[in-house]
Amino acid sequence: QLQASGGGLVQAGGSLRLSCLASGFTSQYAVIGWFRQAPGKEREGVSYITSGGRNYFADSVKGRFTISRDNAKNTVYLQMNSLKPEDTAVYYCAVDTFGGSGSSDPDEYDYWGRGTLVTVSS
Repeated sequence: QLQASGGGLVQAGGSLRLSCLASGFTSQYAVIGWFRQAPGKEREGVSYITSGGRNYFADSVKGRFTISRDNAKNTVYLQMNSLKPEDTAVYYCAVDTFGGSGSSDPDEYDYWGRGTLVTVSS
């Protein structure tokens, strides 16, 4: 089960922290990814973190977003700073059960949670 939370309305320049509770995924190779989809646009990979802590960020968020995982809580966090209006989207977390080194391709992910809406006002 995947449950994303933490979205909301924030002014440009502000911060939000998204949480993804990923219970029941015990594969040592599981990769947790964050994706977003803005109205009229395709879903895009934002960030992911592997079981070994290796991470990835899309160029559009590099330097502003960080990702971390708390294995004891089965939770992955996406800290979003210096938010811009173009970050406005529905954010989803997903699991690639045997992802190994990780991928930003949404087709590689097996399980998806419901999204959480992030709105950044200018």
